[in-house]
Amino acid sequence: MLKFADPAFFYGFLMIPVFIIIFILMLNWKKNALRRFGDQILVLKLMPDVSKNRLIIKFIVALFAYIFLIIGLANPQIGSKLEKIERKGIDLVIAIDVSNSMLAQDIKPSRLQRARQAISKLVDDLKNDRIGIIVFAGNAYVQLPITTDYSAAKLFLSTINTDIVPTQGTAIAEAIDLAIESFDKNDHNKAIVIITDGEDHEGDALESAKKANEQGIKVYTIGMGLAEGGPIPVYDQFGNMIGFKKDLQNNTVITKLNETILQQIASAGDGTYVRANNSNAGLEVIFNEINKLEKTEFDSKVFSDYEDRFQYFIGLALLMLLLEFLVLEKKGKYFRNVNIFGESIKTRLLGNQKVK
Repeated sequence: MLKFADPAFFYGFLMIPVFIIIFILMLNWKKNALRRFGDQILVLKLMPDVSKNRLIIKFIVALFAYIFLIIGLANPQIGSKLEKIERKGIDLVIAIDVSNSMLAQDIKPSRLQRARQAISKLVDDLKNDRIGIIVFAGNAYVQLPITTDYSAAKLFLSTINTDIVPTQGTAIAEAIDLAIESFDKNDHNKAIVIITDGEDHEGDALESAKKANEQGIKVYTIGMGLAEGGPIPVYDQFGNMIGFKKDLQNNTVITKLNETILQQIASAGDGTYVRANNSNAGLEVIFNEINKLEKTEFDSKVFSDYEDRFQYFIGLALLMLLLEFLVLEKKGKYFRNVNIFGESIKTRLLGNQKVK
């Protein structure tokens, strides 16, 4: 198993085309500079020690030194052993509402952004628990299957926005049903957290929450929004806000939190309801409740004993730099008169006369 400890250093490869372009421009500049001294062939004959090929070789060697240095800084690592370890935790699925009403800014910076920030912080606090993510609006979709890969969870979380689900609505019931199907058929303690404003909910969410509870899955809800609600921003294709959503009578639409339905869902799912506000997104409170559940053991296979391999590439980089230093731009005295493909320079200069 190969991985890189610091893959961000690979951005250094973007400089390689820049170096090549600069080198080509330098060669052209030298060529034009020689032309100003006179006939190019004659000038080169008067400079028998100069070797253009050696300059190119030095550049290629230096470029390889740079490539090996970047790979070394990225620190390639090899997992030498696949190990099965026992972990204790719970299975948690977070279902997040991505309907347009979640763009309301009664909770700063917006309901959706605040929810994403809270989930990201939760992921940072997870230890051995497994997490999955579901997004829903008019329909529900699995954004991330249940996993212990917290880096992947944060990556998928960063892609969540209101455009990710094409149909509008608040399909809470479908999100709960999909979460139930996402869990493995095992004895792990399981929990579902629904993050939504509850507005325009569709389907029989109470029945879905009861079904989850019957299967030993607790359902928690977090209400995103304040009692007074807020308008729904409208953005252009460049992400600039151009106004607020209007109804058919051209009145600004105010989206309000539907606390009643969310309280009922939590009650049916034997969970807890928390309302978010500008100081607390509520997810920490819910997670503290979930942490009270008994942790169950599960097997997890991971690569252990990762061994660093950066030293080999750093060594190659240093070797290339040494080689670049040893390769001189000028020909040595032993190669000065060597011309494999034709007569010596002295012979041509003296018009084929014998050189004494």
